[in-house]
Amino acid sequence: MSSNRSLEPSSLSLNDLPWQIRYNNDRCTLCGQCTAVCPVKAIELKVFQKRIIKTSVQPEKGHTNDYDSFYGIRQKTRVENACIGCAMCTLVCPNDAIAPVKNPGLDRLKFHINQNGIPRRRGGRRNSSDSILDRIKFIRISMLTDPALDAGRHEFEMRTLLGRVLSPRENMKRLKEKGWIPPVREIYPLIIGGMSFGALSPTMWEGLQMGVAYLNEELSMPVRICTGEGGCPPRLLRSRFLKYVILQIASGYFGWDEIIHAIPHMKEDPCAIEIKYGQGAKPGDGGLLMWHKVNKLIAAIRGVPPGVSLPSPPTHQTQYSIEESVAKMILSMSMAWGFRVPVYPKISASSTSLAVLNNLARNDYASGLAIDGEDGGTGAAYAVSMDHMGHPIASCIRDNYLNLTKIGKQNEIPIFAGGGVGKNGNLSANAAALIMLGASGVQIGKYAMQAAAGCVGTEEDRCNVCNLGICPKGITSQDPRLYRRLDPEDVAQRIVDLFVSFDTELKKIVAPLGRSTSLPIGMSDALGIDDYAAAERLSIKYGV
Repeated sequence: MSSNRSLEPSSLSLNDLPWQIRYNNDRCTLCGQCTAVCPVKAIELKVFQKRIIKTSVQPEKGHTNDYDSFYGIRQKTRVENACIGCAMCTLVCPNDAIAPVKNPGLDRLKFHINQNGIPRRRGGRRNSSDSILDRIKFIRISMLTDPALDAGRHEFEMRTLLGRVLSPRENMKRLKEKGWIPPVREIYPLIIGGMSFGALSPTMWEGLQMGVAYLNEELSMPVRICTGEGGCPPRLLRSRFLKYVILQIASGYFGWDEIIHAIPHMKEDPCAIEIKYGQGAKPGDGGLLMWHKVNKLIAAIRGVPPGVSLPSPPTHQTQYSIEESVAKMILSMSMAWGFRVPVYPKISASSTSLAVLNNLARNDYASGLAIDGEDGGTGAAYAVSMDHMGHPIASCIRDNYLNLTKIGKQNEIPIFAGGGVGKNGNLSANAAALIMLGASGVQIGKYAMQAAAGCVGTEEDRCNVCNLGICPKGITSQDPRLYRRLDPEDVAQRIVDLFVSFDTELKKIVAPLGRSTSLPIGMSDALGIDDYAAAERLSIKYGV
């Protein structure tokens, strides 16, 4: 061993890393693009010495050694520089000389990652590729309703309702007694879920907003997008496009000073107010925007100093019970907009969600319930939370819908599902299954990033550095050198393509059911699965 090198407890070899760099020196032209673009600085340009043995033809001279020096790429083995497999080096290499390869052996980095006593945070995937939603089949096909069978020839619209849906008689009764009826919005059943301005880069966020505006203005698809925790740019609050936005308030109340001050100047009311109490990937935890992302603009919008980490409390600090939180938050937010805007809570999927729903059913001002399942991704979660906490979204939605049917309010309080919808690419099928299990609509986040901006993160822990501000695609970074890689117009175009294709596939699933005029909410007799225990748990048919 050389004198300037020592072995430490965290010393690793290339065989210990989850991703290894395969490098071909013969093809490399030393352009340096791969080292420049690597987000974690996993590779570097080094000088190598190669020993060349020359054998003399004269026996008395024996062997002689010669050395040849050359430049090449070397992979670092330090924990903080471990390759994340994003393949940005491969994308920029003009000669196909370099590529990351998944280590087929044991990933020992997981035993060394928690250095300095800091638990590992990652940019958010749950390490499980199995999904109960992908195993559900649609087994009920109507043979007698010919117009509904052809989803391509017969046009019908997919719409759902956000808000407290009462009968005309009940609405008239409330109008006489209180002079008010609950606000209801007709929206598209696929919602872009909460990803904040700060968690996403400016170009990504702008691209999503542009795509949503185009879908509404040009294609008449009432798609809605949620801001997530952290407020939004002041110009959006004062624009006519605010009606396509769901404003989220969470336990950190970040950005809400700006929103409250903008209320008198709003040209349009927001679509709804979402009060976030929990997130499926990290139940019991608050959000966290790490200091890497808190630049001057984000700090100004959130009302904090720049360059500091922004953790949210795990709960709203002013409420101590479900009843109090519903009464305080929902009523106060309703009052702020003159009872014109639907207000609903978002919670983590858990066995306690039924208690929240029952309380909402007794509250006149609650407009719905959003439930976030365990398979969602977030850039603010501990790995231990993502892998070992939470509740599957399918069974949680089913429990809540069946509970609503028992109390006779299944058509009154809409439930929206989120968390891992489309995780394996089957977005429309997953959404249709959740709707038939009882959801009025679904929320997506990660899928939108993958479809609209080419996110390379996977459930196998590839990339997933969303929280560190070094996203190689510029999706979740506040560094202009990174987010300028994204063109917001391209993001907008891909979002439009996503919703148009989703609409086509959803109609193709729904049309053969004979329900061409409305969403098949709770139509569980159309579902089947080949797992007896799952069929019993979800109250759907077994034996497909």
